[in-house]
Amino acid sequence: MKPALLVLAAGMGSRYGGLKQIDPVGPSGEIILDYSIYDALRSGFGKVVFVIRRDIEQAFREHIGAKWEDRIQVEYAFQDLDRLPAPFRVPEGRVKPWGTGHAILCAKEKISEPFAAINADDFYGRSGYALLAGSFQNNVNPAKRHFMVGFTLRNTLSENGSVARGVCRCDSEGFLAEVTERTNIVPDGKGGAFFTAENGARIPLTGDETVSMNMWGFMPGIFDHLSVLFEQFLSERGTELKSEFYIPSAVASLIHSGDAQIKVMKSGDSWFGVTYREDKPLVQASIARLVRDKVYPSPLE
Repeated sequence: MKPALLVLAAGMGSRYGGLKQIDPVGPSGEIILDYSIYDALRSGFGKVVFVIRRDIEQAFREHIGAKWEDRIQVEYAFQDLDRLPAPFRVPEGRVKPWGTGHAILCAKEKISEPFAAINADDFYGRSGYALLAGSFQNNVNPAKRHFMVGFTLRNTLSENGSVARGVCRCDSEGFLAEVTERTNIVPDGKGGAFFTAENGARIPLTGDETVSMNMWGFMPGIFDHLSVLFEQFLSERGTELKSEFYIPSAVASLIHSGDAQIKVMKSGDSWFGVTYREDKPLVQASIARLVRDKVYPSPLE
C-alpha cells in the first residue's frame, strides 16, 4: 500500500491573510506546498489529504487541490472546532483551534495506510519523503514504531531574526528520547548558533544539533493513541480558551509510556520557511538554485 501525505493546512488562511495572497516562491509561480506534493509523489506516495478549515475550502480546492487532482488521489478533511468526542463541548468564547494533534485526528476517516504529516507552509526537500517511504516499507514493528525526519539546526535558521526549534536527543539506537524546545535561536556567524535563556544568558549551540521541523511518519495505529491522549487533554485543559493539543507533546507522552518508538532519520536537505517577510527572497533564490541544478523541473511536471 502506498503511503499517504497528510498536509496540515488549516492555518494557511489566517497566517497568510487569505489563500489568494499566498506568494509564489518558484520560478513558474509554484508555492511551497507544490514542492512538498511533488517530492512525495516521486517518492512513491499515493494520496494526499489536506486538513483545512471549512471557510477556506472553495479557495483551497481551486488554487491548490485542483492542480494535483489528475496526478494523485486528493482528499479533504476538516478541522472543526466542535469536532470533539462525547461528552466534551467547546467552551464558551473559544475560537482557537485545538492544535496539530487534533488536526491529525480529524483525518482519521481518510487514512488507513502509513502516512507522513507535514506543515503546509514548510519546504522540507525530497530526502525526507524518500526516507519515510523506505522506512514505512521496511518497518519491522508496525504496531509500535513510527518515524521522524530530523534536520541539522544550521540548515533551518533565519538570517532575519530568531527562531524556535525543538532540539532532539536520541538514544544509542537512534530512537527519539526527548525534544527540548529552544526559543530565540540565532546564527552566530560561524556555522553555529546560540539561544538566549530566561536569565538572559547566551547558550551556545554547535549548529549540528538535530531538530524537529514537524515532519513525522506515522503508522495508522497512531490514531487510537491520539484519541486517548486527546480525551485526556480535554479532561485536564478542555475548558481553557487557548490550550492546544500538539503533536510533539503527544509523541513525548507515547514515548514515556512505552506505547511508541520514534525512529529519527536525518535529512541533509535544507528546510525553508518564510518566518519573516525578509526570508522570502532567500527562499526564492534557494528554490531557483535547485531548479537550476535540475533537482526540480520548471514548471513542476
